[in-house]
Amino acid sequence: MSTSQASPTYLNFIGGKWIPSHTGEIDASLNPARKHEVVGYVQQSSLEDLNQAVQAAADAQKAWRQLAGSVRGDYLYKAASLLEQRLDEVATAMTKEMGKTFTEAKGETARGAAILRYYAGEGMRPVGDVIPSTDSEALMFTTRVPLGVVGIITPWNFPVAIPLWKMAPALVYGNTVVIKPASETGVTCSLLMECFEEAGLPPGVVNMVTGSGSVIGRGIAEHSGIQGISFTGSNSVGKSIGQAALARGAKYQLEMGGKNPVIVAEDANLELAVEATVSGGLRSTGQKCTATSRVIVHEEIYEQFKRLLLNRIKEIRVGDGMLDGVWMGPCANERQHRTVLAYIRKGIEEGAKLLCGGGQTQADDFAGGYFIEPTVFENVTANMTIAREEIFGPVLALMKVESIEEALQLANDAEFGLSASIFTSNIGSMLQFIQEMDAGLVRINAESAGVELQAPFGGMKQSSSHSREQGRAAIEFFTAVKTVFVKS
Repeated sequence: MSTSQASPTYLNFIGGKWIPSHTGEIDASLNPARKHEVVGYVQQSSLEDLNQAVQAAADAQKAWRQLAGSVRGDYLYKAASLLEQRLDEVATAMTKEMGKTFTEAKGETARGAAILRYYAGEGMRPVGDVIPSTDSEALMFTTRVPLGVVGIITPWNFPVAIPLWKMAPALVYGNTVVIKPASETGVTCSLLMECFEEAGLPPGVVNMVTGSGSVIGRGIAEHSGIQGISFTGSNSVGKSIGQAALARGAKYQLEMGGKNPVIVAEDANLELAVEATVSGGLRSTGQKCTATSRVIVHEEIYEQFKRLLLNRIKEIRVGDGMLDGVWMGPCANERQHRTVLAYIRKGIEEGAKLLCGGGQTQADDFAGGYFIEPTVFENVTANMTIAREEIFGPVLALMKVESIEEALQLANDAEFGLSASIFTSNIGSMLQFIQEMDAGLVRINAESAGVELQAPFGGMKQSSSHSREQGRAAIEFFTAVKTVFVKS
């Protein structure tokens, strides 16, 4: 909800109304490419605001769950069409708030509409099974029921796709929602709320409260009125949310970090492998949980791969994502910018060899933004910090191996297990990779960062709470199975 043309202020969306926070405080959402430019202001909310949103969601939940699934789906179809109509507007807000290029932002917004349509169709799909009873005069079957009020906590790196791949299934399965988006992308999430509002969802079915993670995020985790929590973000925050939810018996779902490897075998198509490594590791400035971080290359083709990679990186144009021809934008905020630069310094201190990049872009055009050069290290060993911790920035670590077996051992030597890819023409190597790679998403001859909305998504080890999002898998989290026994 805008209050002025130059510096719009967006309110919380609670019970079908746009409401200022009880604190009276607002936060500026800044453009990371032009860090003195205010994109808009969002509410710095309190627990009182959260309580109001949870109550609104609880009040709306009974009537919402009683609607036919197809009717709930119709609301999502309408929201999808409205989002498409506002595609450029939403994509512009996304680029200005978190820095990804306008082309990427438009693609993500279009994906958001597709997510809404996919889950709208879920309203007409089966939700149970008939099970034979030992009693010949009885009917026994299963159905699924919503959890109730669901709390959703989302990050800034995919401010349309991630909120929608959580909200859409939650809604179509009969839950009501309270979402806390990242403050950096509160404007973008407000535009999504406007689409739901215009689609006519009943008041209280969808609610948005902006504010700090320590207050609103923690409040969602601990709130007795919230029956399920879906979170995407860092491991440290995710674990604290999971612990708080567990303590009170709430269902929770965590999607967290990654340290995703790509293996380049000696028989790989090098041009394809290079392009996928650059795209998977550096698009969105490396700020994807599935971004390629470790590049494990067979020694026989290592030098050739390295040369092609560095030549390709030289072609990358860094800048404001709203400008034509820009391939990579800034880090999303000052804190992330400092973090990435600290990891680069750590890599140098620990003995990795810096091949390119390594610092903030120095040209005058970039003085006002959180830009970092695409960075590549070699001579990276498995015990180095840049080989073990998630950087979430445009940094690639090259690692040389003698065999596929060594590559797989190195790829699995990480606490994370989100995504991984291999480039090879050998079917045996493909099958070995599929079987032995400890990751929730494995891709063959494709970049590590590809996620499709109709397929389950989630990680192994420390990357997730071992649940899955997207596709039909979403029903497992957002509903509970009810077994029904009927006897005449």
